[in-house]
Amino acid sequence: MSKENNRSGLGGKIWAAFIFLTRIPMWRLHQPPKEAYTHIVKFWPLTGWLTAGISAVMLYFIAPYNILIAVLATIAARLLLTGALHEDGLADFFDGFGGGTSKERILAIMKDSHIGTYGVLGIVLYILTLGSSLFSLASFNPKIAALTIIMADPFAKLLASQTIMLMPYARKEEDSKAHNIYSKFSLGSCLFLLVQGLLPLGLFIWIVKPTMLQILLLAAVPIILCALLNTYIYKKIKGYTGDCNGAIFLLCELSVYITAVFVII
Repeated sequence: MSKENNRSGLGGKIWAAFIFLTRIPMWRLHQPPKEAYTHIVKFWPLTGWLTAGISAVMLYFIAPYNILIAVLATIAARLLLTGALHEDGLADFFDGFGGGTSKERILAIMKDSHIGTYGVLGIVLYILTLGSSLFSLASFNPKIAALTIIMADPFAKLLASQTIMLMPYARKEEDSKAHNIYSKFSLGSCLFLLVQGLLPLGLFIWIVKPTMLQILLLAAVPIILCALLNTYIYKKIKGYTGDCNGAIFLLCELSVYITAVFVII
């Protein structure tokens, strides 16, 4: 029993988070017990340190040679690292909320594995906006662009993770995969989440030295967007799903890049 408890402790939960949220084959080295996967959202920003770090390195070192290729490589790197997990949720989110007129219909559409018109259009517009934002930042200063990625990914994941504290799970019959992801947070977990999400922001502030107004805008815009998305989602389906969390993360992260284009450049 003690061995099983040890495996599902802090280390096991963090390990489970990286297994589930990335495509790095860490499961070959160790497979945490199923219980560990109920806590992985509490370490979502921590996985962002890895995905953001690798993406930022790609952008920083390739941009001096060709900015367009650097941006494409940066986007491709994260898609490969995450298996497009969040983008799949964003597409389902657009399909469900775009085509559904009732809670039941929205949830049914999001559960459908096929992508619809809203999902295709949403993903295309998202990638184009993301690419153009990163291109503008990298053209201005590759170092600042890379640091913005390092800051934006964990911060947006911090915001998206709070959704499970604000509303119940929307589906009546939870499938095992969705049920494993979302458990409520303790005070200690919330504090640890804040550290994970805010440390990269502190690094950005320390190196880039933005003005107080720039800092406030970079933080406030995604926070406000997250609040609006949560309000909209709760009004429509009275709860959250994994697709909603993925969509909130990507849209809040994108809002950081767009804000940075307007207030940093």
